[in-house]
This record gives sequence, structure tokens and C-alpha cells, in this order.
Amino acid sequence: MSEDAVNWYALNGNKPILSLDQVALSGGIRDPHIMRKVDNKGFLMVATDMNTVKNGWSQNNGIVMSSSHNLLTWKHHAIDLSKTYPESFSKVKWVWAPQTIYDPSTGKYLVYFTIRFKDDQRLDFYCAYAKEDFSGFEDVPKLMFSAKFGAIDGDIIFKDGIYHFFYKGNTKDSLGKEVKNGIQQATSKSLSGPWTEDFKYLDVYSDKKVVVEGSSIFKLNNSGTYILMYDLYTNLRYEYQTSKDLYNFSKTAESFEKNFNPRHGAVMGISKKEMKMLKKKWPVSPSGLSTKTN
Repeated sequence: MSEDAVNWYALNGNKPILSLDQVALSGGIRDPHIMRKVDNKGFLMVATDMNTVKNGWSQNNGIVMSSSHNLLTWKHHAIDLSKTYPESFSKVKWVWAPQTIYDPSTGKYLVYFTIRFKDDQRLDFYCAYAKEDFSGFEDVPKLMFSAKFGAIDGDIIFKDGIYHFFYKGNTKDSLGKEVKNGIQQATSKSLSGPWTEDFKYLDVYSDKKVVVEGSSIFKLNNSGTYILMYDLYTNLRYEYQTSKDLYNFSKTAESFEKNFNPRHGAVMGISKKEMKMLKKKWPVSPSGLSTKTN
């Protein structure tokens, strides 16, 4: 939790608030994304159904879709794509980093995620509209966007009539060997595409040996500034850059101040009333804020 999106502190003593063995088929989740419903009458959360401690990185078949009216109690539905849609996804290898966005053209919530199949090296984004009760999909997920060299960890935000699709992309040589990777974006006037790739790297580490992933973009409250945060996962750091237009970003990465070490996640604004409620349910970690974690 944070009051300025830079200084963060853990709730519940940095202990879990969900029993994952009752939520995910694998007994673990990664890459949680949370959003407030557009009617302000609830919250939606999606996550990768994956337990790397138990099963490693070799395969995961689905995601977890969750909904809540109050941020305190949640209903969960685990969706195994290989079993729910065997004709299309029996050979799925990875279903990674789902996120949700409201589509005003349909009045529905679109869930999108990265897919890789067992017999293919490509990493493409697939999507499907959620059922009204957020218990699953209305139909079989379909291809949403295929970046030239593949991509993971997508995050979409709408600004001035344009959807900005941020993700971890890469560049490969003529032999298919990756020579560079980092945060890139594609844009479109519609969630259904077509998407136009901008091959420019946005993070300051794309020309360095430091690797980043798990980008998330959000707008600061009462400000025209956007924060692009990302996970420096091999360095156990989380940093950010800022932008006013979502095309040009600050040239220096800044560090968050926090008393915990998160991995790929998302940021959602809450009210002071909600903040008070959450603190009462899951008290703030007694250690308070730490110094910058590098």
C-alpha cells in the first residue's frame, strides 16, 4: 500500500492474505493483476496458475479469475485451458501473466495473456471476454496480438483515443538468436487491433546486461504523469520511469522505497476509506518503510 505510489509498505506483516492451495489448481499463483470495475461496484483479479517451487517452469495450463465486492472476500475460479478447450489448447505449454481491461465497445471485460504451445517457440497474446460473473470465458480464447519476435507480460492502458500495449519484447538476429530484450509497446485504436509495433526500447536497461520484465503502467492520481514500473528480477529490484505522453519516458530509472520485495504485479488506486478498511483487516507491517532496496 502507498499514499504516493513511490513509498510502499506491506500489509499483514507481509504474510499471504489468500490460501493459494484453495485458489489455484497448481497450489500457487504468479503475476497478479487487479482492477476496479467501471461501475465502481467491485474488483477483478487474474493471476497465472503456476507453482514453480512444486512444478518448476516447464508447464502451466491456465489462470485464476477472481472477483470481490469489497477487497476482503473473494470468489475464485481456476481455468485450465487444456481441459476447458482441448481442441484449441491441448498442447499448451504456458499461459502467463493474465490481465483484464474493460472494453467500452462491447461493455465487457477482456482478459488477455501470453500463450506458448509445446511444439512452438512463439510467445503470442491471446484474449477472451469474461463471463458476466467472471467465472470463466464466454468463448474460446483467440489470438490477439503477435509481436514480431514474441512477447510476454502485457499491460494495456487507454489515453487520448489510443490503446497502449506495453510488454517485454526482444530483438533476434537472422538465425533467430535473441540479441536484445526489454520493454516495448504497440498501439491501436481498438482492443481488437490491428496493433502497430514500436520497436523502440523504453527501459534504460535495454543496452545493459541488467534484464527487466513484468512492466506495468499506471497514472498518478491528480496528475498528468504516468509511471512505467518493471521488475529487475535477477537483481531483486523494482524500478520505474515516468512519462506524460506514454511515448517518451524519463532517461533515468528511479527506485521505490518499500519494506518488502515484490515480483511482477499491478497497481490500482483506492479511496481513503478503502485504505482504512484494508489496514484494519491486515495491519501494516510493524517495521514500517525501509530504505531504498537495491
